[in-house]
Amino acid sequence: MNWVNGTIPQEFILLGFSDRPWLEFPLLIVFFISYIVTIFGNLTIILVSRLDSKLHTPMYFFLANLSFLDLCYITSTAPQTLVNLCSTRKVMSYGGCVAQLFMFPALGATECVLLAVMSFDRFVAVCRPLHYSVIMCQRLCFQLAAASWVTGFSNSVWLSTLTLQLPLCGPYMVDHFLCEVPALLKLSCVDTTANEAELFFVSVLVRLIPLTLILISYAFIVQAVFRIQSAEGRQKAFGTCGSHLIVLSLFYGTAVSMYFHPPSPNSKDREKMVSLFYGIIAPMMNPFIYSLRNKEVKEAFKRLAAIVFLIKE
Repeated sequence: MNWVNGTIPQEFILLGFSDRPWLEFPLLIVFFISYIVTIFGNLTIILVSRLDSKLHTPMYFFLANLSFLDLCYITSTAPQTLVNLCSTRKVMSYGGCVAQLFMFPALGATECVLLAVMSFDRFVAVCRPLHYSVIMCQRLCFQLAAASWVTGFSNSVWLSTLTLQLPLCGPYMVDHFLCEVPALLKLSCVDTTANEAELFFVSVLVRLIPLTLILISYAFIVQAVFRIQSAEGRQKAFGTCGSHLIVLSLFYGTAVSMYFHPPSPNSKDREKMVSLFYGIIAPMMNPFIYSLRNKEVKEAFKRLAAIVFLIKE
């Protein structure tokens, strides 16, 4: 990161919601509960999908990847935010800010691609059921998961490098509760119109391409479902996609609100609240959406619980 007085800034002040001090204690409770529940919920999904042999399928392989990604997502933001909400001096070190600047968009872009991969898996399961095990072989699953992570982190390398090259003017006060690219652009001493345009372009590209693939997949899925004669068969087909559709709605709904809303006097507060939901609440909700609506996951919970009970006996 460039600087104007010849020295690297030692720390950044994260203003967060300091202009509304009455919000800080409720947010502290929300962040703390969300962090604990997210860790427990996503670790449970990962363990269940690995320990139960009946869940050794592509769908649960990708679900375990999503759970691990959500663990990384909330861990990149929640601990520092909890510390700042508990203290009067709300600061983040230079290294911590750079790490968060890199990790947050990397994980967000990875989730975009991973959700598209999961929709492709559902497309093959519904539209090509007889060839599912051949198409979604272990090698392809690993390649698709790796492609999701590589794409997400490559996108972040570009965005964070462009941002870190900008000269910054003190005082280094970030009007956010995390170090995010749009917030840091506002500290620059130079015109950031080109950077903002690049951020918008990359955001559209990283989100629009996966979203287009998702919509195409579900168009074929809906078409295939309506060709099923029995109501039970249609219900089963929709049931395999229901949880994924809810997660998609939460993720893309907040992403679109974050990056594509028109400017307004309240846009700063809206960005903070959307980021809060996007980086804290959504990762907590994902394991509940998949476990509470998924019969196979609930049965796997029961089997493992029974095994643990027998061991204790």
